[in-house]
Amino acid sequence: MPDIAPMPPDYADWLAELKTRIHSAQQRAVLAVNRELVQLYWQIGRDILARQAQQGWGAKVIERLAQDLRATFPDMKGFSPRNLKYMRAFAEAWPDAEFVQGVLAQLPWYHQLALLDKLPGAEARRWYAAKAIEHNWSRNVLVMHIETRLQERSGTALTNFPASLPKPLSDLARESLKDPYRFDFLGLTDEAQEREVEHALVKHVTQFLLELGAGFAFVGRQVLLNVGGDEFFIDLLFYHLKLRCYVVIELKGGKFKPEHLGQLGFYLTAVDMQVKAEQDNPTIGLLLCKSKNKVVAEYALRDTAQPIGVAEYQLMESLPAELQTSLPSIEQIEQALADDGRASEDDHV
Repeated sequence: MPDIAPMPPDYADWLAELKTRIHSAQQRAVLAVNRELVQLYWQIGRDILARQAQQGWGAKVIERLAQDLRATFPDMKGFSPRNLKYMRAFAEAWPDAEFVQGVLAQLPWYHQLALLDKLPGAEARRWYAAKAIEHNWSRNVLVMHIETRLQERSGTALTNFPASLPKPLSDLARESLKDPYRFDFLGLTDEAQEREVEHALVKHVTQFLLELGAGFAFVGRQVLLNVGGDEFFIDLLFYHLKLRCYVVIELKGGKFKPEHLGQLGFYLTAVDMQVKAEQDNPTIGLLLCKSKNKVVAEYALRDTAQPIGVAEYQLMESLPAELQTSLPSIEQIEQALADDGRASEDDHV
């Protein structure tokens, strides 16, 4: 092995900069290829739509087109009849070429198919597309958020943020919370106690962070606060990177009670006094309970000066008894997913 000469003092910094530039160039290249591919598929779909409308082309033309394109481009996988029909549906769903080029082209084709398959209207598709771009969601994460109806739940928690936080922080904080929170990934029954839920959330913290949303960073569970010699323990403590503040989350296994806010407010004061840095924004509290009377929660929040939100959590999605008995087994679901994955590889790019 040849001798390696001593490195100049600034070599490590220069190498790190080169690696960053190369990685960025690779990402730009991938995005450029994807942008061209999405636009090409949209153009093909638009042409199919136009010819079917103007010349009365039937469905069999797509079969013939797929055969001819695959014969001409044998190394490309994207010209199956099924994918050509998706191109037509894609162009029909998004008639605005500028929007496709400027926004949707930032998402891979598999993301486009998820938006088409799982959402019925343009408004919801635009919302989820924007969120996927903003937070760089994978296709699986996008599908998860669609299936758990993230749009319907976002920004719906009861809060006193307009009165307790300045704008625009209050708006951003409100949008960062949802109601209800879905914890069905824990595999717990509705009878689970607070400590069981808390333990399971920490055990599955990756899924928990996905459900909380972008910006949350986990700090700790049962965080000790020493106030005047007495010890208190916070259920869950997070830091929100966009809000620039700590978020205290308390779990209540029963129905919301106004006195819960007093305990949570005490924890917020303690975190502000002992943990929060000078540059941090005021600590926010989130009380998660199994159920709540909306009017009672609204009244209780009006008397609270500290920024607090109240939301419900669900451990499992409720289903009618007749449906529960007909659900497929875990083994059947895993087999169906495996079969679907193989079919997708054959039909899509």
